[in-house]
Amino acid sequence: MSDIKSPADELEREEETPASEGAPDNEDSAQQSEEGAESSDEQHDLPEGANLLQMLIEAQKEAQTNEDGWQRARAEFANYKKRTAKEQSSAFHRGQLDALISLLPIIDDFDRAFESVPEALAEDPWIGGVAMIQRKFAGVLEQYEVEAVDPTGEPFDPNLHQAIGAEASDEVDSGHVIATLQKGYRAGDTVLRLALVKVAS
Repeated sequence: MSDIKSPADELEREEETPASEGAPDNEDSAQQSEEGAESSDEQHDLPEGANLLQMLIEAQKEAQTNEDGWQRARAEFANYKKRTAKEQSSAFHRGQLDALISLLPIIDDFDRAFESVPEALAEDPWIGGVAMIQRKFAGVLEQYEVEAVDPTGEPFDPNLHQAIGAEASDEVDSGHVIATLQKGYRAGDTVLRLALVKVAS
């Protein structure tokens, strides 16, 4: 018999071939798909973890920056309060001294008046009452630690004295105060009024 096969026989043989020989198994395909998905998840886990770590580091930096800013603002506010309190105290003290300066001409008038009181009236009760008013003014100056400056015989100091004349003198050395024409006043290091003086030439 001849081994030559007809086309019909070839077609029949192809139809009898099991489907499993030409196509992959469904279970193998599903397993490969799951492995691929797991591999994909693993690839996404690392970047996500890295992002969380980076976010944590940035949050810590931001928290430190905010804390530093808060500490700095707190220190600046404390310094501002101290500076404001000092300025207010200084302004109040200066206002007090300005008020005292306005009283100095009145005190001068009292001093000149008592320098020229006649001896016959020295014991008069009315003079005694006026002298009491003068002492009250002096007490106010003492309360604010204001002291009079009468530099007669002392070296001339332009920071405390104002020279309104110069003349020769045998009593004091040159450059010293011959006479005080108007007393000066100062409170601590603050000069309220310069003393008007004559200086030896």
